[in-house]
Amino acid sequence: METYDFIVVGAGSAGCVLADRLSASGRHKVLLIEAGGSDRRFRIKVPLGYGKTYDDPSLNWCYTAKADPGLANRTTFWPRGRVIGGSSSINAMAYLQGLPHDFDDWETAGAVGWNWQSVRATYSQLETQVAPSEAEKPSFGRVHVSDTSARMHPFSAHFLQAARQAGWPVVDDLNGSKREGIARLRSTVKNGRRWSAADAFLRPALKRNNLRVVSNALVERVVLQNGVATGVEYTQGTQRVQARAAREVIVSAGAINSPQLLQISGIGPAEVLQRHGIKVHANLSQVGQGLQDHLGISYQFAATEPTLNNSLGNWPGKIAAGLQYLLTRAGPLSVPINQVSGFVRSDQGQRADLQMYCNPMSYTMRADGKPDVASKAGFLICAQPCRPTSRGEVTITSADPKVGPDIRPYSLSTNDDCALAIAAGRAAQKLAGTPAIQSVSRDGPDIAAMSDNDLLADFQARAGSVYHASCTCRMGASEKSSVLDARLRVHGVAGLRVIDASSFPNVTSGNTNAPVMMLAARGAEMILQDTAHPIRQGGAI
Repeated sequence: METYDFIVVGAGSAGCVLADRLSASGRHKVLLIEAGGSDRRFRIKVPLGYGKTYDDPSLNWCYTAKADPGLANRTTFWPRGRVIGGSSSINAMAYLQGLPHDFDDWETAGAVGWNWQSVRATYSQLETQVAPSEAEKPSFGRVHVSDTSARMHPFSAHFLQAARQAGWPVVDDLNGSKREGIARLRSTVKNGRRWSAADAFLRPALKRNNLRVVSNALVERVVLQNGVATGVEYTQGTQRVQARAAREVIVSAGAINSPQLLQISGIGPAEVLQRHGIKVHANLSQVGQGLQDHLGISYQFAATEPTLNNSLGNWPGKIAAGLQYLLTRAGPLSVPINQVSGFVRSDQGQRADLQMYCNPMSYTMRADGKPDVASKAGFLICAQPCRPTSRGEVTITSADPKVGPDIRPYSLSTNDDCALAIAAGRAAQKLAGTPAIQSVSRDGPDIAAMSDNDLLADFQARAGSVYHASCTCRMGASEKSSVLDARLRVHGVAGLRVIDASSFPNVTSGNTNAPVMMLAARGAEMILQDTAHPIRQGGAI
């Protein structure tokens, strides 16, 4: 049995940051275990290639949430990265830190020390800002946050004009001093290629002899002895391996797989574990509870001007775009599809409570997760509530780690969320009704005539996840209301932390990749501090 100081489960956005930070001094031996394989694939590196990785089971867990009463009993597709880089290797690359009050609310929920004033410095340390000219502003941050506005489709300018006509501010950067308004999105793209957490953090760290990465390996359980996490057991092919952690095990498998692994290891609601014949090591009722996600409703319009559909909705256009990218790393494939977005207030909002997306292409997602791109010019307007109050759950259905868990979002289960679903439709109505959009649209949905009841029914019938699953192992004040303390340690279990989107007390207002990397960077600092100055927890050091 090999022994490491730290074992990190999951090489996603959090795991890559942790592997880098924990191995940086050279004093600690680190093992990083990933269920998926290599991210060195053309479809991953091309920014617009995520339309193909979205439902690829070789890169993706391809989960399906159970029939959701709040969404007309529909099942919904939930992609999750199963590859080096995790979901940062298959996501839409939007880089949004979140709104300041998101983190102040974390502290209110019991995550002391995670307020906006505390986390903003970590963001600054992580980032290098890249201008449209691809010139980097002076910085040592690993995460390249690029302004790709110069490469965006010309049609996107209509969205900015429409925002002004709707009375919404147009701002330069949604991570800047003014975060309420509409802007061209900043993305994790570098030199026309996806810049994932693996690119930013893991590849530089692989040069160190004290870091080992094991891929295509499924962690089947965390080994627990007398209330202490002492290692993990994993399978790689036909081989079963045990690895010992002299200091800590850090679970960074994501909002679905992290609670699953804890439950299979004997940490979770006792009745769930006993139902599947699992020995209860820690009866923590909140493991898998509190699931949050963002739901978006999209409206598709035909366009009177060329959009990305003209080049990517037919084979000659696809071939031309592919050749252009191969020769120049430019063109339609070099920019993520989400080009304009922003935070706005609903009519009743005291602060920004809706996120808008405007894309210069018309496409729909089928029930099996495959995208359908229209062959004629079109565009879409999408609206989503920022901070839902509904909470779902993730629960194992078997003691076998190869069997996926139940995902039950319980969407729109509060009156506030139903009201914000209607507000999302109203915001889309406002934008679609502006002269800027009316002048370039035709054959779109007649949303202007929809009543509140119509908008809610439409949201229930068509809205879907935008893949920001979080909060299933959340930080909080006690084990009655949470899974982790404010230093990301599992209540009552020594030597075990969970660091990923599942650790969020509540979902942030925007895309979650940036907050996850920030959380992992701060989590690594806490681990190293506690290693230097051990704090007794769970009866052991």
